[in-house]
Amino acid sequence: MKKNLYTLLAVFVVVLTMALTGSGTALAHCDGLDGPVIVDARKALESGDVNLILIWIQKKDEAEIKKAFQKTLAVRKLNPEAKEFADMYFFETLVRIHRAGEGEPYTGIKPAGRDLGPAIPAVDKAVADGKLEPVYRLLTEKIHEGLHHKFESVMKKKNFRKEDVQAGREYVEAYVPFIHYVEALYELAEKGAHGHSPEAEKGEGHKH
Repeated sequence: MKKNLYTLLAVFVVVLTMALTGSGTALAHCDGLDGPVIVDARKALESGDVNLILIWIQKKDEAEIKKAFQKTLAVRKLNPEAKEFADMYFFETLVRIHRAGEGEPYTGIKPAGRDLGPAIPAVDKAVADGKLEPVYRLLTEKIHEGLHHKFESVMKKKNFRKEDVQAGREYVEAYVPFIHYVEALYELAEKGAHGHSPEAEKGEGHKH
């Protein structure tokens, strides 16, 4: 039972993170030089296979990307300097269109080696290894810590004297965030479980 509870809470954390931060956070790695979009873009340019990067954009944007791809292939043959310039132009075009498809603004290409925190590397490693357990552990530890912290704060303040209005307000200040936290987690998980995210309903786009 305890393991099942932690698994459910882990799902809560995932959907809460996606809903509250979206792909526009500083930790999104689709716009990094070492992120999956540009990694695939490099492979596409070296192989000449545009299909390797069409997965990152919506169908309506294929023509624009294919045109930019062909221009880039032509220019990068001129000399090393032209190759570097052309590649960066293509990376910027691809990431801009990819993020627009997510409804997110383009904020430039980010350098490789950024500190992405523990979550994103853990997810990428799980996908690469085919093992989800490390991600479960990471998430359940955080949700367990967060719930206990908020719950303990409520417990410490709930037995206030009725005549102590200030103490009552402090209790409310602990209680309201706690109940909203749990409620938001549940509602987001409920929507996610039934595929009611905007992406699921549209059947297009990728979030990071």
